Amino acid sequence: MTLAQTPFELAQSLVLAHVAPTVAVGWAVRRAGHAWESRSAEAIDRSGGGGTPIDFGQGGAIFDLASLTKPMTAFAAAHSDCHRTDVLGSFLATARGTPSESVSLELLLAHRAGLEAHAPLYLPLTQGKEVKRHRALVQAASARRADAVGLPPPDGFAPVYSDLGYLLVGEALAQKERARDAGEIIEARVVAPLKLRDELGTARALDARGIGFAERVVPTEIVPWRGGEVRGRVHDENAWALGNRGGEGHAGMFGTVGAVLAFGCAALDAVVHGQGPLSAGDLGWLVTERPGGTLRAGFDGKSECDSSAGKRAGQRAFGHLGFTGTSLWIDPDAGAVVVVLTNRVYYTRENTRIRAARPAAHDALFAMAANAQAQ
Repeated sequence: MTLAQTPFELAQSLVLAHVAPTVAVGWAVRRAGHAWESRSAEAIDRSGGGGTPIDFGQGGAIFDLASLTKPMTAFAAAHSDCHRTDVLGSFLATARGTPSESVSLELLLAHRAGLEAHAPLYLPLTQGKEVKRHRALVQAASARRADAVGLPPPDGFAPVYSDLGYLLVGEALAQKERARDAGEIIEARVVAPLKLRDELGTARALDARGIGFAERVVPTEIVPWRGGEVRGRVHDENAWALGNRGGEGHAGMFGTVGAVLAFGCAALDAVVHGQGPLSAGDLGWLVTERPGGTLRAGFDGKSECDSSAGKRAGQRAFGHLGFTGTSLWIDPDAGAVVVVLTNRVYYTRENTRIRAARPAAHDALFAMAANAQAQ
């Protein structure tokens, strides 16, 4: 993929390279006086190979953000009445008596709770049975790895990226604040302060806004046991099984490229500069480097070799990826944010071209941001 000069050229090149049938990309950069400037564009395969052509209208395409939900959950936790050192069992009765009872929220958010990477909580649905939420949450809280024994040390166990920790934190926040689910907490603690209610939220919330969600949301995978094309429903099976059209702590948020850019800018302002709508005291712990790997509490850091962030991002950059083909990277030294949103899992998750495309796409966007800043 050649280095594109504009967001539309980049989005179009990703579509033409069959990375995904629908792509939206954007960059934002801090200007003098702390003002943000941003540019974004989207492209769609209208050849018929990706299904019926879709007109997303002036509001733009809405994507299943997948694990880009996790940084939002971390911010929601930081803005809640819970403290990061509180242990899960202190306000989540479901976790009591499980190995996760005495693990702090911070270690769960930092992927250092000793949990397995994944557990197929949704399996009963594939057999025509109901998923019992309480039973599924106990299963998640009990999924302690064999190498993680006893109480966690101060820095936690060896890091293993896990959806389960975020699922549990999201449930804890929802129960403490008497919300329907984690998605409702994120909408209150993150989406509302950013004034993004028409661009970012759960499928349930966006569909109720009267913004044409059903027409603007892009499809993800063809899943026979879920009735075929998944569109307007969260792609992640566990989030779907537990929350339906709501949101869980690890997945469930939908949004536009502009909304994700706005979140990224606000995240940088909050954790680095202590200002903006998402600031709330010291939030540096969300992006603090931790021993044993690059995983932080809500974000990932840039690895030394072959990072998905690309080569242009600085070593202090932090961000996150999403399974559906989404990504957000923030470079605090450059004062820049870049976003790539795709539905690379359509028709099938076997399309893995996104892995090679991501670093080059991020490099192109960071280059565009740098050029704008230099002008």
